[in-house]
This record gives sequence, structure tokens and C-alpha cells, in this order.
Amino acid sequence: MSDSLDAAPGRRQVRAPQVLKGFRDFLPERMILRQRVIAILRETYERHGFEPIETPALEYYETLAGKYGEDEKLIYHFPDHGGREIGMRYDLTVPLARFVAVHRNELTFPFKRYHIAPVWRADRPQRGRYREFWQCDADIVGTRSMLADADVISIVIEALSAINIPNFVVHINHRKLLESLAIYAGVQADRAGSVYRAIDKLAKIGEAGVAQELVAAGVETATAARVIELVSTSGSPDVVIGRIAERLEGIAPAREALDDITSLFEFLAALGAPAEHYTLDLALARGLAYYTGPVFEAIVDEPKMGSLVGAGRYDGLVGMFSSHDIPATGMSVGLERIIDVVEELRLLDVRTTISEALVTIFPDDGSASTHEALRLVAELRRAGVRAEATLEEGRDLGRQFRYAVRRGVPFALVIGPDEVQRGVVAVKDLQNELQVDVPRATVAAYLRERVRAQR
Repeated sequence: MSDSLDAAPGRRQVRAPQVLKGFRDFLPERMILRQRVIAILRETYERHGFEPIETPALEYYETLAGKYGEDEKLIYHFPDHGGREIGMRYDLTVPLARFVAVHRNELTFPFKRYHIAPVWRADRPQRGRYREFWQCDADIVGTRSMLADADVISIVIEALSAINIPNFVVHINHRKLLESLAIYAGVQADRAGSVYRAIDKLAKIGEAGVAQELVAAGVETATAARVIELVSTSGSPDVVIGRIAERLEGIAPAREALDDITSLFEFLAALGAPAEHYTLDLALARGLAYYTGPVFEAIVDEPKMGSLVGAGRYDGLVGMFSSHDIPATGMSVGLERIIDVVEELRLLDVRTTISEALVTIFPDDGSASTHEALRLVAELRRAGVRAEATLEEGRDLGRQFRYAVRRGVPFALVIGPDEVQRGVVAVKDLQNELQVDVPRATVAAYLRERVRAQR
């Protein structure tokens, strides 16, 4: 088969390069925004005492298998050249559990870690969902105290506030409350997952749709109605907890869950978390199979953005890799959804280039102007200014200015023969077209203050 009908005689037409579906290239402007958001998250994590780690992109498939419930089919896996079955990192939580099991004797518990890295899922690409995407996780391993869960939720609130996400609310529930609802509904333990999944769809398919799914899962119609009424309970956490305690009295997991939730809300209040940013939501399930305690999602309903952060307690996961049962809780920020929201709503003012100054080279002046420009750009860099010199000698100044404007560089500097003779540098603010002469001896300090103000 011919490569192309349009190929010139004797010349093979090369297929146009493409990016794999669900994967993306990032131009500098978008990477600058991504790095800005990551920097905000990293600063928030470190302010809470979390420390960075890294794990491999590839794990033995057996490390990943059996941890994600129905979503396990989305794991990329394949045999390597040695015949070993390999899996690509599906999330950052299971690799953390493996990491803790391997390095248990080197860690101090409770261990607080953050990890910002790409993961891969063989998902159906759509807006906000990709096959390669970044997660930004913060987890605490080694304590069952609700203090850890409160710390994680407070990080979510602080980070989303710093990114200027509007109207977000962290919805909080407990997996043992869901377990209790299944017991209340009379569903066998091996079918409880059907109850969780049905309840989790309440906001999407409504009460009638949930009732239909519950009945299909084996719940009697009257009981399904009572379950829906219960999970739809609204009001302050005290009111909701009181009503749940009354309805689920005598069901042991419910008592444990309500004790956890009560402590969690008390700790959040003590931490000063704004009450408008978190709520008790009995319909929240979270899909991953390894959650064992409180689960939470940060959701924006107006404007409609969906879930931005997923989190929860997973006390049994680390023990799957070790003879020791080590409790853990944590959260994961979906970077791609955050970036889409930030771009759509213009939540952060981010420049299109990291360069802050272009030192022009005066044309038709031979090597003298080139050497003077290079000395100046080196001085600016030592002063902390992100500076560069024109890389093509002989370009007229107009073209050099236009190059800087197209890239979004805020300042252009001219140090031609006239400026050298007068002992000045012409500094042009390309945003407002203003130009001033600054003494050569102080130009680095002058520009440093100007760019600091812009930063």
C-alpha cells in the first residue's frame, strides 16, 4: 500500500506525526500555568509538614491488581522483555502502600508524604478525562486518629482557596455508614457494593433512578424508599448525625462511623476551616474499593465543575503488602480538571512566558554591542532577573521588540553605542510602551525591583 498518493516521484511521504489519543503535548504557556498550580499545591502541602517522595511509573502488575474494584480493567499492563507482567501506575495511593511496606523500617510514623506525578488509565477520553494525567496527593500513614483526616481536609480547603476556585464544598461521608445502610436495607454483604454505587448516583439519576437500582440489587421497594429518605437528609452536621444515629441504632458500624464523623467535624472547626466549605453528605460513596473510613470529595456545583478532589481513609491497603496493618488517609487533586477550570474561569493571572527581560543587540555595530549585551544579560541573571539576549545578530531593533512582544516578555533593554557613551541603558516597558534611561551601574537593581513587583 502506498504511503501517499501525493508523494513526489522517488520521495517517500512521511506520515504526519500524531499524539496518542488521550495523551497531550503542552505548549509553554500551558506548562507555566500547570507549574503555577503545582507550586501552590506544593507550598500548601509543605506548610502542613508533608514531605515529597517519588515512586516508579511501572510496578509489578500484581502490586496493582485487586485494589481498584471494577476499575481494575483500566490499568495499562503488559509483559516486559523478561516475561514479567508489568502495570503502569494507575494512581499514587497503591504505590504509596507498596512504598511504605518496602521502606517501613526507614520511616518515622505518622508519615506525611506528598507526591505529584503522572498516572495512566485506559479510560475513554473526554473533556477533563485523559489517559495520561497528573495527580497531586497528600497522605498520612500510621495513625487512626481523625486528626489526620481533618488535616487532609483542611489542606483541600486551603489549596482550592489559594487557586481561587469558587463555591467549592468538601462533601464528607463514611464508608461504614454506607455499610450500615446496606445492613439496614437487608442486603447481603456480597451485594453491598451495588447499594453503594446506587446511592452515589443520587445527584446524577435522582431518587427514582436510585430506587430502581436498589430494587434491582435486591432491596425491597419500601426499604429502598427509606434508604433514599435517609441519605437525602439535609441540615447541620449535628442534625444529620442525630437522625442517622436514631435510624441506625443497634448497627455497630454506624456507631463507629458517627463517632469518627463527630470528631472529624470538631477538629475541622478547631482548625478554623470555614464551615461553608465542608458538609456531611450521606450519598457520597467514592468508587475505589480500598476505602474503609471517612471519604470526601471537593465539588463545585455553581458553575458546574464536578469533583475536583477525591480523598478518603484506607486502613487496610498497606497491610496488603505487609504483615503489619498500618492505617492511612489521604487526598488526591486531579490537576487536569483544576487546570481546565482555572483556564475557563480565568482564576489565576499567569504570564505567557517565564522570560522577564530581553537584552537587544544593537545592529550594525559589530561585536562590541554583542559583548556589551552579553555582559548586561549575565549581570541581570546574577541579580535574579530571568533575562535573555537576542540570539540573532543583525536584526533591527523593531523586529527584536516585536519578538519580545509576541512572546509576552515584559521588558526590552537597549545598550547601543549612544547608551554606552552616556552610561545608561534604555529600558522599555513593552506593556505600556514607556521607555526610560537607567544608569548602567544601577540597571540590574532597578529591573530586579520592577520584575519583583510584577511577580
